Amino acid sequence: MRFVIVTGMSGAGKSTALKMLEDVGYFCVDNLPIPVIPALASLLSGANSEIDKLALGIDIRDERNFTELEEVLKKIDDTGFAYEVLFLEAGDDVLIKRYQETRRTHPIAGNERLDRGIELEREKLKFLKSKATYIVDTSKMLTRELKGELNKIFVENKEFKNLYITVLSFGFKYGIPNDADLVFNVRFLPNPYYIEELRPMSGNDSPVSEYVMKEPKAQEFLEKLKDMVTFLIPNYIIEGKNQLVIAIGCTGGKHRSVTLANELYQFLKQDDRYGVKVEHRDIERDS
Repeated sequence: MRFVIVTGMSGAGKSTALKMLEDVGYFCVDNLPIPVIPALASLLSGANSEIDKLALGIDIRDERNFTELEEVLKKIDDTGFAYEVLFLEAGDDVLIKRYQETRRTHPIAGNERLDRGIELEREKLKFLKSKATYIVDTSKMLTRELKGELNKIFVENKEFKNLYITVLSFGFKYGIPNDADLVFNVRFLPNPYYIEELRPMSGNDSPVSEYVMKEPKAQEFLEKLKDMVTFLIPNYIIEGKNQLVIAIGCTGGKHRSVTLANELYQFLKQDDRYGVKVEHRDIERDS
């Protein structure tokens, strides 16, 4: 039987994950009292059980019994019973925004501020995160993208390296993205903005992308960029990084940066060891 414990930060997508697993045939149980977990695992793993895929949702709502979870999991480990832990993560600023949008209260914040509740939850979940088989950071994921990542793990059974990459184009005139890990400046390339027929288009249009990429410096830059990220990504994975934002900027974020971001995305998506998407932050702003 495949037994998956679905947990993580409140607001990071646990309900979505459980629903997705249910849709692909998992028997899902949410917020089961923690002391009952070993009995459930034993019952459903028996020879007469017809359930071969179980997903168990655990979160901080059962705070009274949550302190027992570490000991409960240790007992399960001692029996040799195999399980996986899916830990859903998100940045503090993202979690705060999600709580504000839904007007929900944090399960353990009490009379404290929301950010204090999140801080307390992170501390309590630290041991569980350290046991995680998969850590999925949903900070920049749409619901369909999260489902796609979970599908790779639990349906396609692809190797998962806990890293999700966003290739982001932007315009320097609108500021460097605050969450960028790597920033590259392509303003040294000829600007299609000054070609009258290309100005209204973007790097998503073939005439613009062909104009940018026919420049030898653009080809050379792309090859060097590919070489750099090929070196960096495995090392980020080793260090346990869950999210990587590669930002490529030009003046307005519409032509050169979009073209190079698309090129890098096409290169990165060939490797299924990590999730990857492309975003164009300012493509509609500079017209």
